[in-house]
Amino acid sequence: MAKGYWVSVYRTITDPERLAAYDKLAGPAVKAAGGRVLSRGSRVVAHDAGIAERTILIEFDSFERAVAARASAAYQEALDVLADGVERDFRIIEGLD
Repeated sequence: MAKGYWVSVYRTITDPERLAAYDKLAGPAVKAAGGRVLSRGSRVVAHDAGIAERTILIEFDSFERAVAARASAAYQEALDVLADGVERDFRIIEGLD
């Protein structure tokens, strides 16, 4: 079964306090859903149209688990706290078998 990944690239962080509050809730929500943080990229080298801002990579045992984690009540609570504190590109992608 192919793994699932969350890839989140922050374009701008307008409210660091909201982001910090989100982190406190999102971390446990991701872990409870079986997610493993592979990178919390404070060091990023961007190419082409890339943005050298905070980039997060989280692995799940399957694509379905990654989608379910995003929809979970615990993660939705974290998103409510984050609100408009950041602008980010968030994707869920399927890995290769």
